[in-house]
Amino acid sequence: MNLDGNLVRYQRQGRGWTQQQLADVAALSLRTVQRVENQGIGSHETVSSLCAVLTLEREQLLAPSRRLEQQQRQQWRVLALMAAALLLGVGIGVAGTLALF
Repeated sequence: MNLDGNLVRYQRQGRGWTQQQLADVAALSLRTVQRVENQGIGSHETVSSLCAVLTLEREQLLAPSRRLEQQQRQQWRVLALMAAALLLGVGIGVAGTLALF
């Protein structure tokens, strides 16, 4: 998975931890922590461990591009619902008007 390595580094440094200390607390290898911070790469298990230790939501650890994709999908869902509601409203209005004649 693509992760926000800068956020992990920021959270770790904010706690005054070394990479080794984070690795120990999260039950990860030092190399895994280095890979996350430097390359933004980690497994689902790594994400779960880091979220638990750093008290972050899973979505917060996703790389910014991944978060942007999720936000865009959510916006499209909202637009689709709004369009459906508008069409339904117009349809009900037309049917009501025709029923009066």
